[in-house]
Amino acid sequence: MRDNSTERMAFQNLGLSDDTLKAVEDSGYTEPTPIQEQAIPVVLTGRDVLGCAQTGTGKTAGFTLPMIDMLATGRARARMPRSLILEPTRELAAQVSESFERYGKYHRLTTALLIGGESFIDQEKALGRGVDVLIATPGRLIDLFERGRVLLSDVKVLVIDEADRMLDMGFIPDIERIVGLLPRKRQTLFFSATMPSEIRKLADGFLTEPKEIAVDPPASPAETVDQQMALVAGDDKRAALREILRAEDIENGLIFCNRKRDVDILVKSLTKHGFDVSALHGDMPQFRRTETLDRFRSGELRLLVASDVAARGLDIPRVSHVLNFDVPIHAEDYVHRIGRTGRAGRPGTAITIAQPDDALHTQKIEKLIGRDVPRRELQTVETANWGDRPKRRRRNGRAAAVEAAPETAPVPGDKPRRRSAPPAGQERRRRAAAPPPDKAPAPDTAFGEHIPAFLLRPGGEATSA
Repeated sequence: MRDNSTERMAFQNLGLSDDTLKAVEDSGYTEPTPIQEQAIPVVLTGRDVLGCAQTGTGKTAGFTLPMIDMLATGRARARMPRSLILEPTRELAAQVSESFERYGKYHRLTTALLIGGESFIDQEKALGRGVDVLIATPGRLIDLFERGRVLLSDVKVLVIDEADRMLDMGFIPDIERIVGLLPRKRQTLFFSATMPSEIRKLADGFLTEPKEIAVDPPASPAETVDQQMALVAGDDKRAALREILRAEDIENGLIFCNRKRDVDILVKSLTKHGFDVSALHGDMPQFRRTETLDRFRSGELRLLVASDVAARGLDIPRVSHVLNFDVPIHAEDYVHRIGRTGRAGRPGTAITIAQPDDALHTQKIEKLIGRDVPRRELQTVETANWGDRPKRRRRNGRAAAVEAAPETAPVPGDKPRRRSAPPAGQERRRRAAAPPPDKAPAPDTAFGEHIPAFLLRPGGEATSA
């Protein structure tokens, strides 16, 4: 067993104040994570930071803890926040706000949360009282700025969190606009779970001589997660999901769909078969999303079907299972999804349901994580292998399944291969343009495909003068 005093010294060596250390201890944490250990001392010096760390590594505390000490002195003026934290989703913004409340309870910092789905009036009142820490989603912040309810000329610290998720959600133009409204002289902390070229270019434009911190290989899943993949031959993925749910000892599980509309459909199906389940997606009112998450965290709700709004940063410590009803289109999203389980060293299980048409996406996932995902056999649903997947090619901008090419060249004298039938829409247009069977074809003219209307009328043939 480790000596608690030694672990306590690890946090003390980071340069945090006694009040902040006491709040950390009250929260039950005794040792900093690698991202916290590296980021906190650098942030306290006022230097820009470019951090790359996978989800669940504790990077939120990596910037909230030093910011609490940095903002401990000074006072915010009305409508002029002293710091700004940008988050891609309401849930992430709410969790950062909770972190400031938890770790800043021995300080007198004021915070405000600007997210969609909440009252403008309440948010405007909070800004009017003066805010030390403003946590916002880009869209709502711009709305309130355009209303003249918030000024950004006094921001000393800017945090851009989950930058790659911002990119995926199309927020980068909003981020660039917001950064253009801030003072040039400021400290910027830029965090991302992955570092594609677009994010690197964005960071280069926002940061000045940053300290780069990377604690894990980008997009590497936790070793505590048992990954499995079930290959389903037919279209009945719901039957496969039900079999898995009944076979596994699930304390509470997250089920991910790629599209919001499929979330509600799947919830209705699972409810019909007697499962304790609810939905979470971006089209739900904020109060319902918050209520659903609270029920799931408390254990009142066993299964939660969600879109990727729940894939990043949600702190639900005891998720025993993550099930991908749909294979994620982006390989990085697979890592973020399964990162909801196996947190803080706990064991977890991640099971993905795939079909032959998902072969390309699953190959990208396995390439990203550097190993094959073990296959899981099903008892009640026919399983498949990637050999069942037809080859595909592009035709007229659309994917069309085609037969595999013959293994040998055609023999001289063989009949030529039949051309494949045109698409139904093209065939209907051809028939509509053809002349009725009881009329003679239109005269051959030199007008190409266009035939003047007067030549198609009875008696409309050209005559000599």
